[in-house]
Amino acid sequence: MASRTRTTAPGQAEPTGALRRRAAALLAGPLRRAGTAASALALAAVPLLGSSPPSAAADPPELHDGFGLTQTAPATGTDTNFVITVTTPEVAGEHRIRILLPEGYADAPDRRYPVLYFLHGASDDPGNPALAYPALTAARSMITVIPDGGRRGWYADWRDQDTAAGAQRWETFHIEQVLPFVDANLRTVRERGRRAVAGISMGGFGALHYAQRHPGLFGHVATFSGANELSRNHAVIRAAVVATLTNVGAPLCGGSSWPTCGYDFGPAVSSDALFGSPYPVLGADRLWNEADPIARMDRLADTGIAVYAGDGRGDPGEMEFWVASAAQHTKERLDALGIPLHYVAYGDGTGWGEHCDGGHNSGCWAQDLVDYVPRLEAEFAAG
Repeated sequence: MASRTRTTAPGQAEPTGALRRRAAALLAGPLRRAGTAASALALAAVPLLGSSPPSAAADPPELHDGFGLTQTAPATGTDTNFVITVTTPEVAGEHRIRILLPEGYADAPDRRYPVLYFLHGASDDPGNPALAYPALTAARSMITVIPDGGRRGWYADWRDQDTAAGAQRWETFHIEQVLPFVDANLRTVRERGRRAVAGISMGGFGALHYAQRHPGLFGHVATFSGANELSRNHAVIRAAVVATLTNVGAPLCGGSSWPTCGYDFGPAVSSDALFGSPYPVLGADRLWNEADPIARMDRLADTGIAVYAGDGRGDPGEMEFWVASAAQHTKERLDALGIPLHYVAYGDGTGWGEHCDGGHNSGCWAQDLVDYVPRLEAEFAAG
């Protein structure tokens, strides 16, 4: 498999008392830069979302409720790029799902398509048009589904369901509801080898988590700047997860809240809400270690794998600096197991798209997808 590599610093464990302070510092800069890049990309991508002006675009196809999902509003968008809003008992609140259909979908009623489930990062929502990256909307032979993962849902069924956030069974929502809902409403190919899961940042963890826990469902997995490592040996990423749960960044909003401020992750919950205690005292963090994707890479032995990351320009205050070491550890573990992967370490972004600076932002993720989507479509075509 092709790869571009650059040496990165390994993640370093920190005293548990420093987790929240480190997380708050790390979240501030990267989220500000990511939000700016996402806004710029959204403006650039809007003209590419359809070949016809909005007034001439066809309406979204009609989808039928089922599998525990109830649509609460008419679909918005075009016939190839639209958003539905649903409720489910599994997760509190309303949830948007963006669906991207290839051009010509409506004109080929006998054709079925493979599916990419694309998982967004923290502090985002499928209602954000920037998530319809140009490389995804340009795909001609697959369907892309971008389900809501919450501002900090972490693509898991939380251990504690009795918090201020309400029901948080994200894995159940996606695997047992969204996936069969899509198969029932759209012309999908319902085979493992024609179904992929990929994600950015928080969604990168989610993609690995789902591919490892449901190997019979996904034949391909990709992580873009993903939170690939949750073990006690990579305490910084664990701290960033804890920061989203406890919402330590909210004071940075200066009185603003979602959707105005990207630092606000919703009502604060206990650091134990997701996987129990994150603190490695007498093995209290057992569930975090069990959820660590690197510890379960052997489950991907028969799966197409792609891993992408920059290096944050060598700045420890940039989240991508730490993500880079998690990506490197992912590669090392897969190499040790003899499992092939497509690995791209693009360093400071030089030569990796004009909008990529090696940071934790949409400019780099857009270029990741330019590289990944044609590869995935080729894999799908090869069966």
